[in-house]
Amino acid sequence: MAATTDTGADFRTRLQTWLPKLVLSPSLAIMLVFVYGFIAFTIYLSFTDSRMLPSFGWVGWENYDRLFRIREWNVALTNLAIFASLYIVISTAIGLSLAIFLDQKIRGEGVLRPIFLYPMALSFIVTGTAWKWFLDPAIGLENTMHLWGWESFTFGWIKDREMAIYTVVIAAVWQSSGFVMAMFLAGLRGIDNEILKAAQIDGASNWNLYRRIILPQLRPAFLSAFVILSHLAIKSYDLVIALTGGGPGNATALPATFMYSYTFTRNQMGIGASSAVIMLMTIAAIMVPYLYAELKEKK
Repeated sequence: MAATTDTGADFRTRLQTWLPKLVLSPSLAIMLVFVYGFIAFTIYLSFTDSRMLPSFGWVGWENYDRLFRIREWNVALTNLAIFASLYIVISTAIGLSLAIFLDQKIRGEGVLRPIFLYPMALSFIVTGTAWKWFLDPAIGLENTMHLWGWESFTFGWIKDREMAIYTVVIAAVWQSSGFVMAMFLAGLRGIDNEILKAAQIDGASNWNLYRRIILPQLRPAFLSAFVILSHLAIKSYDLVIALTGGGPGNATALPATFMYSYTFTRNQMGIGASSAVIMLMTIAAIMVPYLYAELKEKK
């Protein structure tokens, strides 16, 4: 009788141990195949002469050499540098300012917080389409100002090759600033009030309080915001397509739009795969040091 009880207990113990693994194994297998498997396949394609369809003609580093001699790719990299730097800096500044504002325990915080967070609930396609209508001189802001009697008002950035990339920045900042605000607000609410009270008793001004105590303790939030915004900037595709279509010309082309165009429109799969690998390496160069620092800090 006791042996039967022990056998049943052992079976339940083994079942409790293996059940989570059995439940997660299909998801793990799908992720290994459709994420890491396709990443490995894309890396392989970047070294082949694939065009409309994958092929197995090995060409080594030729695609990468050709890639950096294509003018559109260099334009895309320049646009990415402009877009990513402005997007990250402005979103961080606005998000931090909003978080500090809401941290003052103001009335209506419960209403304002969802309002600021709402844009993040929208897809980039919706955001790009809405801002395209708003910035279109024929039907958007410029037309509205003209109807209100301000005939000299002009705002045609979306049609201007030199300024169009900044309309992408505006739309992206509008969508992401609320999310950054939430990250900083969580960080602010996690700071020990006793430290702040002690500093105030010692006569620290608000400026020194933020500069010497609060902002240094928000370092994890700053790093997280930088990593997330950098990732979003590098892989931005749907926002650009919905807002400008990569135009005028290729004035707002980014590496993601370049990759799609060369892979599926121009039938240069090898070139498209090599641009995708460059994007992957750029994201990895940001993510790996961040993850290493986080794991090292926990240890």
